[in-house]
Amino acid sequence: MKILLTTTSFQDTPGEHHKLVEDFEIVRERGPLPEKRMLELVANGDFDGWLIGDDAITRAVIEKSLPRLKVISKYGIGLDKVDVKAATELKIPVTFCPGVNHTTVAEHAFGLILPIYRDIVVECNHVKAGNWKRLTGHELLDKTIFVAGMGRIGKEVATRARAFGMSAIGFDKFWDDAFAKQYNVRRVATVEEALRLADIVTLHTNLSDETRHLINADRLAKMKKGAVLINTARSELVDMPAIIAALKSGQLAGYGTDVLDEEPPPKNHPLFACPTAVITPHIGSRTYESVARQAKMAAENLIAVLNGNKPLAQANTI
Repeated sequence: MKILLTTTSFQDTPGEHHKLVEDFEIVRERGPLPEKRMLELVANGDFDGWLIGDDAITRAVIEKSLPRLKVISKYGIGLDKVDVKAATELKIPVTFCPGVNHTTVAEHAFGLILPIYRDIVVECNHVKAGNWKRLTGHELLDKTIFVAGMGRIGKEVATRARAFGMSAIGFDKFWDDAFAKQYNVRRVATVEEALRLADIVTLHTNLSDETRHLINADRLAKMKKGAVLINTARSELVDMPAIIAALKSGQLAGYGTDVLDEEPPPKNHPLFACPTAVITPHIGSRTYESVARQAKMAAENLIAVLNGNKPLAQANTI
């Protein structure tokens, strides 16, 4: 059987997942791929399955791959780049990997918070340049963190916030009251209320029509002056021009992000001109431990469907 493999984490990280797919004929690409490139790759309709990352899986791409395509295996959790509705109508199973990267992403969120609060990146660059310039940072102790999205990742962030001596507030339509009581997470009624209270806002919600531009100019204005915003979820959760304006005005003291509106970004991306932005190249779930879990599950999902068996996790019902 022939599969298309686009996720770079799967390809770049050693582990048993490579053995799981060694019997397939594999076409390797370096994603995330735009629709145009996906259409070129599937033009001959000769793939039995895809093992993908954040590539543009549109209706047109799926239709181009029929009738041979049997499964779309998503490496990771987010399905906003996959037209799941079209896949369902075309009777193509879409599998994904819930529950494999929550620890890694939560740790990365704090990996973005601390450099902003303690000027770690700035100070490191000073020292390497031969400048012994000592800036004064802030503690996390007694600060209020707003966790927007209290799913697996949000919960992991809340537990770590407690270890730092922070106060956690949360918002989610599907509230886990038992967890909130155990870890002393206060539920807020609205996003606006949370933004007024928080010193740090960290985004851990999925992307939908409802959450697109969740953080916009109006909501940024409601935040404490000098608050910090962290985004390890999706770039579309924020209005980028509004973020840049808030950084330049000082309304935001810092923006730590692992996701951008274009990846890789152009060299003149306007966020690069903001000294209080800390940016990483979409590596929030990229650890040896997490990749091993995600890649193994993605491969097992792919193999299960191709063998006519039930996958570990499927996002649609065929």
